[in-house]
This record gives sequence, C-alpha cells and structure tokens, in this order.
Amino acid sequence: MRIAVLKETASGETRVAASPETVKKFIALGASVAVEPGAGETSSISDADYAAAGAEVAKDAVKGADIVLGVQGPDPKKLKGANAGAWIVAGLDPFGQRARVDEYAKAGFEALAMEFMPRITRAQSMDILSSQSNLSGYKAVIEAANAYGRAFPMMMTAAGTVAAAKCFVMGVGVAGLQAIATARRLGAQVSATDVRSATKEQILSLGAKPIFVESVAGIEGEGAGGYATEMSEEYQKAQAELVSAHIAKQDIVITTALIPGRAAPRLISDAQIKTMKPGSVIFDLAVAQGGNVEGSKADEVVVKHGVKIIGWSNTPSHLAADASALFARNLYNFLSAFWDKEAGKPVLDEEIGNAVRLTQGGKVVNERLLGV
Repeated sequence: MRIAVLKETASGETRVAASPETVKKFIALGASVAVEPGAGETSSISDADYAAAGAEVAKDAVKGADIVLGVQGPDPKKLKGANAGAWIVAGLDPFGQRARVDEYAKAGFEALAMEFMPRITRAQSMDILSSQSNLSGYKAVIEAANAYGRAFPMMMTAAGTVAAAKCFVMGVGVAGLQAIATARRLGAQVSATDVRSATKEQILSLGAKPIFVESVAGIEGEGAGGYATEMSEEYQKAQAELVSAHIAKQDIVITTALIPGRAAPRLISDAQIKTMKPGSVIFDLAVAQGGNVEGSKADEVVVKHGVKIIGWSNTPSHLAADASALFARNLYNFLSAFWDKEAGKPVLDEEIGNAVRLTQGGKVVNERLLGV
C-alpha cells in the first residue's frame, strides 16, 4: 500500500496533507509513504523531516500510489501514474469543483471528500471542517484585533480608562465558538447570535451574551448533521431588525455563517455597515462562498463608511503549521480507523464510506451530487 502526498498547487494554499508524525504512523500500519519535494515547505516541514520520519521524497511520488492525500483536490493531470482505482482523499469541494469530480470518475479514481464526513461521534476526529474552522475562528479575531487599532480589554490607568471593545459573533458553529472564546480571552465584551436556538447555552457557557430573535416561535434552524439551514423570510426579517439595532453598537463583528453546498447567507447589508462607528472592523469568514457581508472581497481589505471589512479565501492557510498538523491527523484518523491488517489497506463501512465517496467504478455515486 503506497500513500502519496503531493505539493499543493492551489493559489494561496500553504497547508500539507501529511506531517512527519502521521507519516510514521502510516508506516507503522504497514504502508509506504512517498512525498513530493517541497510539499511541506510552506508549513515549516522540510523534506529532511519527512525523510527522517521514513518517507520517500520523490518527484514521482504519485507513481504506483494506491492512496493520494491532499488538502485540496489535486489536478487530475498530477495523478498520472497512480494505480487504477486509487483513492483521492482530500477536501474536494464537490459542489464548487464538480467538473474535477467528473474527471476523477472518468479516470477511474475513487474520490473521497473529507468535508462530507458525517457529524457523528465516532467521526469527530476525522472532521476536517471542525479542525480547520476552529483555527479560522481564532485567526479571525486576532486579525480583527490587529486591524482595529484600539485595545480589546478595559484598561484603568492613571491617564483614564480605556473601554473594552465590543465584539459580536454571528454564527455559533465551531468557528463562532472559538471566535467567542478568543475575543473573551482578549478582554472584549462579547455577544453572539445564531439561527439555532440550541446554541444559546453554548454562548452563555463561554461568558458571552446571546442575541436571539424571541418574537418568532417554532424556528430552530437545525439541519441534518448539526448544520444550520436557511430560515424563513419571517425569521430573516426579524433577525435583520435585531441585528441592525445591535450591530450599530459594536466595534468588531465576526461572521461565520455557511450552508453546505449553497452560497453564504447575507447577514450584514451596506445600510447596517453605515450605522457602525468609524474604525470598526468586520471579518467575513464566509467570503470565499460569496460572503456574509455586502461588499466584502476575498483577500482584500475593503473600507466602507469608515468600517474595515476583511475576508480571506483560505483562513486556515494563515496558520499553516497548526492547520496542517490537525488536517494530517484527520486524514490519518480516517484511514487508520478502517485499516484492515489482513488486507493491508483500509476498508470503509457503509455509513462513512457512502457519505464521503464521490466516485467509484468510473461513475459519480454520491447521492448529494447525483442530479446536481
């Protein structure tokens, strides 16, 4: 069983899909690991580090590979030489890169999309969305604090008192919870909102103030697998009114709302931005999927009405070393959980296998993609 680790080629991608730690673990399972030269360079991992862990560092790493690991889906052209039926295990962006998925199928590869991992207890350690979102939530607050130009905590000095910054987190998933915790640690007054009523207790547990629509009953906002769903027009209107009143008082706003396979919901309009104080900062974590904030642009700092709007297309890559380490463990946890010692390879079960498998036998087989 040969596992190949390729150097990422997507613009702005600094992560790598394997670490020296996971290389050692794969070898302990009985696999051989080949790493493309320079694959870990932008994640502070040298070729020598991989070699010391037991990997072969080779330009033709993909040749004879049974499994190819990636952070983002590799260009099908880079897979020439991989064995027939080889597994492509990565974040494949199945909806945004459907044409590439079709190419994997045509080439006879079995593409496994790690972002389709079901949110069940036994798969938590395999969930790349959670591990990467956790870092994104942290980084969003740090960058917002840097751009803010004022102190986050309240400071009482001989020259006077500096008021604590007010930080509002919109969307309380993994990224949102980490954003709340980070802003609290920096000393801000933190509030948060979400369409899922169940998150209210989580917000309170982190010492933040929940901001919820109370006048519209019977809307939980909880979709399959714990993801948020789109809300009714009635709820969206009520939420907009609540947010408009609250956002005008905020110094920092972090937006994190995403719906799998769909454009990011619009949470903040230009009119709402106009009510904010000059010098305020908004970090839009959903900018790569269309953005939660009107006027936000990926990898640009946009200034509107005196408010700085920041959004990166790949936030985890700004923490490449830690993001790579966690991503690599996700992939190892996934493959090792299904490793069959007698077969010398992983054998997937139906529950997780059917969830993540996009292509097999030359066809697209995932139900979420069929008909799309």
